[in-house]
Amino acid sequence: MTLSRLMTAVLLTLGLGLGNALAAGEAAPGYYTPQKVVYHNDGAPPDNVAYFKRLLGNIRNHVEALGKNKVEIRVVNHGDGLTLFQVAKDDSDFAGRIDALKSTGVRFLICNNTLTERKIDWRGLYGVNEEDIVPSGVAELARLQGMGFTYIHP
Repeated sequence: MTLSRLMTAVLLTLGLGLGNALAAGEAAPGYYTPQKVVYHNDGAPPDNVAYFKRLLGNIRNHVEALGKNKVEIRVVNHGDGLTLFQVAKDDSDFAGRIDALKSTGVRFLICNNTLTERKIDWRGLYGVNEEDIVPSGVAELARLQGMGFTYIHP
């Protein structure tokens, strides 16, 4: 067998292995490199609840695809995005989704400008601590991007 045919056979075999792994819903080892990502949550009226389900599902899928040790995720919440934490206060499904993501290292950041403008007490939001509050949601998005975080707005 010539060197070029051998190389072709090896590459084809590797490609099939990767294809099989992807078809099974799993990434081949080493397929994804570590990532830093910031998700932008500003809600999606009039159906915030459906949007929040998609958002949290996307984040869960992202963590599962890479593994919690290979992804650093921040979720910047401002404007109508804060409704997620108001809904979760009385909705155990949303509360559980938020808690599950937090347990993988996902951080949810809350815009102080929105809290002030809408007269929302952060203590009334599900799972929010004082250290989760940032001065400005949009400024935080820019700050994180400047630190190498990739921006995602689902």
